Amino acid sequence: MRSIGIRSLALVLTVLAVASSCKKKEPTSLKPGKTSSKTGLDYNGEDGFQVKQYKALPAGPDLVFIEGGRFTMGSLEEDVMNTRDNLERTVSIQSFYMDESEVANVHYLEYLDAVQRDSSEEFYRKALPDTAVWYNPLSFNDSYVTMYLRHPGFRLYPVVGVTWVQANDYCAWRSNVVNQSMASQGTSIDGKKKGFSFGKKKEADAQAEAVASSDPAQLSVESGYVLPPYRLPTEAEWEYAAKGMIGTQYADENQSNQRIYPWDGSTMRNSQRGRKQGQMLANFKRGKGDYAGIAGRSNDGAIITQELRSYPANDYGLYDMAGNVNEWVYDVYRPLSYMDFADLNSLRRDGYQDEEKNYDTKNNNSLVSDRLRVYKGGSWSDVAYWLSPGTRRFMDQDSATATVGFRCAMIATGRNK
Repeated sequence: MRSIGIRSLALVLTVLAVASSCKKKEPTSLKPGKTSSKTGLDYNGEDGFQVKQYKALPAGPDLVFIEGGRFTMGSLEEDVMNTRDNLERTVSIQSFYMDESEVANVHYLEYLDAVQRDSSEEFYRKALPDTAVWYNPLSFNDSYVTMYLRHPGFRLYPVVGVTWVQANDYCAWRSNVVNQSMASQGTSIDGKKKGFSFGKKKEADAQAEAVASSDPAQLSVESGYVLPPYRLPTEAEWEYAAKGMIGTQYADENQSNQRIYPWDGSTMRNSQRGRKQGQMLANFKRGKGDYAGIAGRSNDGAIITQELRSYPANDYGLYDMAGNVNEWVYDVYRPLSYMDFADLNSLRRDGYQDEEKNYDTKNNNSLVSDRLRVYKGGSWSDVAYWLSPGTRRFMDQDSATATVGFRCAMIATGRNK
């Protein structure tokens, strides 16, 4: 009897296994199937619509995935400047990627080298950072003027003296170079050089060769071999990523607290027990004339900028989202951006609903125009107030200072969050 029961159980399990294996597989973006579910026509026929198998490309170099969600955008600090230009409002942000760290001198020199070899002398000169931003008639900063950008000792310090326009040009160049590099190396999803292993080997080799020899600008989006373009993050993306509220998320949608800075608490020092307790969490100016404390007891370890990744990352794994250098974002500045906004993927790209003609720039009674761009994050030369992600300042898109740098962002494709 017992053996009959075991045989019956085995038979039932076999039937269930066969039934589950015969279950129709629903098409997905990565595996759309061999025929169209709407027309019934075959994909990839001699004269048919081409829908190749696709494996998601890995994220571009240095990019960190930022899962999107809802957050309260706006300043949490007392508005000491009385600008009232970033009042709190609730917005949602689509998932995206952001550079783990700022663009450093060595990265920008790589760009300049490529521009000098492949572009005109005029464009090369336009791409050069303004090293004179370090000059001050009342300071001996001459060494920074000549050394900061090009000396090997400053290779991994954030690049400064770069305008908003130059930062966008760098993003465009990086998009082409990374796509070409990944295509020529045949980078697969696990980062190994396997070629584009879709379909049979001969077909895969032919595809890889075709992609490697192509101009990235001519590769179609449908091919699946092209990463989305690198760009400056929007102000909403930057603020969302800087706050890193994912670190306060628990069992439900409630978050236990807001954050004044990219870390918990209201102080600038590490409050966690251990050997790092009491260490500064960012590079900033403590007060008048105090950029780093005293010799032997330097508080943040940097008189001016500091090397990338010298301070703890926030909960998204992003470094220097407060202090070191301010960072350009994509948005045009308007003092009333918090009133006229979309609550999904907020961006102010121009003067829509708040045109520059409404401001008296001709008579120098206002600075507001479509050339003003927002920068955020605070710098080595700023007091702690400006390190709060909700604070914002602006500058002409063709201006540069020794306190403003940038990092890149990229949309996350194929995500439903």
